[in-house]
Amino acid sequence: MTEAPTTTPTTTPLVVNTRAELRDARAALDGEDVAVVMTMGALHEGHAQLIREARLAAEHVIVTIFLNPLQFGPKEDLSRYPRTFDDDMKIASDAGVDIVFAPTPDVVYPDGDPGVRVSAGPLGDVLEGKSRPGHFDGMLTVVGKLLHLTGARRAFFGQKDAQQLLLIRRMVRDLDFPVDVVSVPTVRESDGLALSSRNTYLTASDREVALCLNRALAAGADQAAYGPSAIRRAARDVVVEEPLALVDYLVLVHPSTLQDVPEWYRGEALLAVAARVGTTRLIDNTPVLVGPGGGRLDVFSQPDADSTTARPAT
Repeated sequence: MTEAPTTTPTTTPLVVNTRAELRDARAALDGEDVAVVMTMGALHEGHAQLIREARLAAEHVIVTIFLNPLQFGPKEDLSRYPRTFDDDMKIASDAGVDIVFAPTPDVVYPDGDPGVRVSAGPLGDVLEGKSRPGHFDGMLTVVGKLLHLTGARRAFFGQKDAQQLLLIRRMVRDLDFPVDVVSVPTVRESDGLALSSRNTYLTASDREVALCLNRALAAGADQAAYGPSAIRRAARDVVVEEPLALVDYLVLVHPSTLQDVPEWYRGEALLAVAARVGTTRLIDNTPVLVGPGGGRLDVFSQPDADSTTARPAT
């Protein structure tokens, strides 16, 4: 579990809702060293950690709060998503945000449903994309728009959404966005549950069941020195003991291709799990180093996952 850096003095962010207001507020910032943290609201300590890391790295921080309708499929209830703007502002103030951009859909999509979207390609069709068709196209479309609108030089995203992070990196590289994408380790509760806005949907009993996800990741990572099969087996043994967690996938994949790693693989890999607990679908993951001396990692060692080492065992 990541630890928060030194507390930043509380500031009162400027809240802007329109493109013109954002443009004026952005122009008023001293210098061009601006970082952005993109959220859909319902902020928690994980978001606060992203903001604090951005605050340490850049002169100015913009937080976007936008519940993007393009990311929700026909079976996902957009109206159910928690809306906690006053609490969000308290977190933003405490973490040291300069500007909060909180637009409505008609501001982000002035012509209605956009006719042109960013395609996630094949990497968007597996894992989360298989369960949520079109989700990543909608995510990349709004991330691309917000990068343009905020003019940020750095964008901070959590390792918890590993597939999202990979796709954003690919979009930034493939489409030549002038921005650095920075990953921040997953923030967890004291019991190991990964922080998520969806945790508010969990009942007390659901929450106890949900703890098996992190236990599975930890068990798998503990076997990293013995290779992929040992990792998968140890993680699977934990989740099968919890019948109330309906597992969607539990995989060990290469961090840049999301393909299952072979038994000879040695290097960094992504151990990821998704499961439905009660009425709530949860995801979690951990980077692992596979092979002798391996184990759990906070984030991948290389800023670009394509450079992750993969070599046959000798």
